[in-house]
Amino acid sequence: MKEICVLTATRAEYGLLKNMIQGLLQEREFSTNVIATGMHLEKEFGETYKEIEEDGIPIKAKIPILAKGDGVVAVSESMAAAIWKFAHFFAENPQDMLIVLGDRYETLAVCIAAMNAHIPIAHIHGGEITEGAIDDAIRHCITKMSYLHFTSTEDYRRRVIQLGENPDRVFCVGAPGVDNILHQKLWDRKELEASLDFSLDGKYCLVTFHPVTLEENTALQQLDELLQAMEEMPQFRYIVTKANADAGGRMVNERLERFAKGFNGGIYLTESLGMVRYLSTMKYCSMVIGNSSSGILEAPVMHVPTVNIGDRQKGRIQACSVLNCEPDCEAIKEAMCTADSEEFREQIRKQELPYGDGHASERIVAKIREFALEKNIELKKKFYDIKSVWCDGIVEK
Repeated sequence: MKEICVLTATRAEYGLLKNMIQGLLQEREFSTNVIATGMHLEKEFGETYKEIEEDGIPIKAKIPILAKGDGVVAVSESMAAAIWKFAHFFAENPQDMLIVLGDRYETLAVCIAAMNAHIPIAHIHGGEITEGAIDDAIRHCITKMSYLHFTSTEDYRRRVIQLGENPDRVFCVGAPGVDNILHQKLWDRKELEASLDFSLDGKYCLVTFHPVTLEENTALQQLDELLQAMEEMPQFRYIVTKANADAGGRMVNERLERFAKGFNGGIYLTESLGMVRYLSTMKYCSMVIGNSSSGILEAPVMHVPTVNIGDRQKGRIQACSVLNCEPDCEAIKEAMCTADSEEFREQIRKQELPYGDGHASERIVAKIREFALEKNIELKKKFYDIKSVWCDGIVEK
């Protein structure tokens, strides 16, 4: 019996992995071991491991790693704890493959422990660019540690190959978040309103703002510009999800809590909505605002406009429903007005969607089955060189 380990450390990550995990659990040839860590286990971030259990997915182990504090030292301490604790977990529970998604520092640390334990790693969402965050470098590091690669677009597949990975192990499958929207039954507006205990009469916006981790001490300044814009746009109500456990994330959440207390009932603030409730909230909102990847990946599938603030997501392939603006109150308000216009909404109704057809999870499960059960995995990877000829400044391949 092959042992397949799936790592999840955040609310958003689990939402993207859920369909794939459920598919893996149906496979009788191997055992699927879900490991919850990071923010999932912390009360201040909503103890979101409970959402996994409520979905009927067994958790093999809960491994706490988050250090106290909000700075870069705490991030490094959390990574050190993850390496140490997961090294012991893998020694006591040998795994035949580790599946990870994305680009968070917790994921990098766990991958280091898995690499040292000679566990093949399968990486989802490699090859992407987010110039404003340390996630960008982390993502490429995880790519080089990984054996299998599942990218969300063909451009990203080419970038993973450009990093030296053999094309035979790099697969363009689409984005798992698209699967959720196209196949998950979402709540109607009345169910959503009852669940939130928050009136959804009129227009409302879905807001998530994270620190831009490659900038020095800009999080609160940029957040204040966003909050001022929200105050000056009273025609909207706001459903706000708190920031992740990045450097500066706790400061953002404290500022949000103070702001919400003085907003006269027009704001709903929460640590986590959960995947179904989050997507249901997105379905009926006027726009998504902030700098979360969900505004780039998921919102366009619902033809919902996105006001993408600052550089955190800079470099990602975007649909035309994404409006980029500076972290400045007036720029944010201008983008919000554009997003709210009927002309813009009409424009995006027939937009092309860059992130797949909603079958990413089943493609990933099929490849995991193929490689875990049928193929001989050789961890001595050869660097795949792309032979190029320079001609008038253009690379021909």
